Amino acid sequence: MVHEIIICLIIGYVFGCFQTGYFYGRLHGIDIHKYGSGNVGTTNTMRVLGKKAGYITYAGDALKAIFAILLVRYVIYPQSPDNLLLTMYTGFGVVLGHNYPFYLKFKGGKGIAVTSGVMAAFDVRFIIPGLLGFFIPFFITRYVSVGSLVLMALFPICVLIFHPGQWHLFIVSLVFCAMAFWRHRSNIKRLINGTENRFDRKKKKVKE
Repeated sequence: MVHEIIICLIIGYVFGCFQTGYFYGRLHGIDIHKYGSGNVGTTNTMRVLGKKAGYITYAGDALKAIFAILLVRYVIYPQSPDNLLLTMYTGFGVVLGHNYPFYLKFKGGKGIAVTSGVMAAFDVRFIIPGLLGFFIPFFITRYVSVGSLVLMALFPICVLIFHPGQWHLFIVSLVFCAMAFWRHRSNIKRLINGTENRFDRKKKKVKE
């Protein structure tokens, strides 16, 4: 079992290292690390390069998690009795690759778009709670970070509801949640201090 988990983490990490926002920026002559928050995820890419870039970044980051999970679930370990758990570890590997890509000096994103893809591919029943969990807090507060953190808090809750008694799955989902809160620690401080940037605040778009 340990051997299979390691393989799934590696597969996930390789997929996760595809940084959609970074490559999109490079195609347009921009190093996204040097603008805005320096983050290569959806929010910073959208603020720096515009909505189109943000949507493309989100789609690419979510899809890489979906593809990795489907590969493990239906191609590599389709007959494994631990198939569901292995897909969860694969998704965690994708988040690790996204957050800590080796070729960008381990400076990547925060893993929210990736985790939304993990949740969708892991269990389609997570999609509706996930959408509501992100968009309702976001539209109320206009803070992407608030929606993101609520979404992440819902992940282990969804596991408890839809997969009761699967404590290994639950523990891994808690690790997803803990990593997201750790990656958002500066956002949390700004939220407490009232200095967090609202999404509707106008940002100067970089010319492509």
